Amino acid sequence: MSDLRVSTFEAGEATLRLLGRHPSLAASSAALPEGAYTTFRTYGGRRVVRLGQHLRRLEETAGLQGRPGAVDPAAARRAVAEALDSAQGPESRVRLTFAPPRLFVALEPFSPLPARLYAEGVACVTLDLQRENPHAKDTRFIATAQDAYGRLPPGVEEGLIVGADGAILEGLSSNFFAVLDGALRTEEERVLVGVTRSLVLEVATGLMPVDRRAVRRDDLPRIDEAFVTSVSREVLPVVAIDGRAVGDGRVGRRTRALLEAFGELVEREAERL
Repeated sequence: MSDLRVSTFEAGEATLRLLGRHPSLAASSAALPEGAYTTFRTYGGRRVVRLGQHLRRLEETAGLQGRPGAVDPAAARRAVAEALDSAQGPESRVRLTFAPPRLFVALEPFSPLPARLYAEGVACVTLDLQRENPHAKDTRFIATAQDAYGRLPPGVEEGLIVGADGAILEGLSSNFFAVLDGALRTEEERVLVGVTRSLVLEVATGLMPVDRRAVRRDDLPRIDEAFVTSVSREVLPVVAIDGRAVGDGRVGRRTRALLEAFGELVEREAERL
């Protein structure tokens, strides 16, 4: 793995202090204080999408953890920009960790997934796993997710968390969507409200009906299309779940339309730091 540079500054201040290097973002998170976190990627080296929304998410999670605090948006932007100055690759994956009042910036070189995965789709499996607080993006869940990833079958991209009622909630590090009966379905109440998820819902509104209810495990044989979303994956088609083909086993037209619309939104909204 590439080296990871982890820098830190006190919230509201514009100074950065290099802490060290780690083999992965998960390792860097384990070395930092417990707190709230959010992750995003760059476009063209210095452009990011909806940084303000990521910062609000940090504050919301900190409040849910019982450690309320505020992130200074201007100071955070300066800190991320300064950290990006040290980036070793053309694109970066950035993780902000907020342990009030301290904000940590971690970054690693980023390469998008191979284009063939978007053209051919990926496989997922369902997992009986629960988050302590599904609305909080808490660093304590990172180790749980990493352990689950280590136990996924070969060739499987993502594990999908299933609720006690059989509802498919979200991925270990993604949100989950399915097309069922002509509508885009996604759980609303028991999942992390991802930034990429919110962008997908924005563009989907003009393309198809949206039903904010989860599909269930026993609905899987009937779904026509599926995909997962995250800042690193963007909109990644899913063509098999638990060894069963989704629809006809190929990337569907609605998913392709969302992929295109999402790319257009990113091009419009990515701002340079």
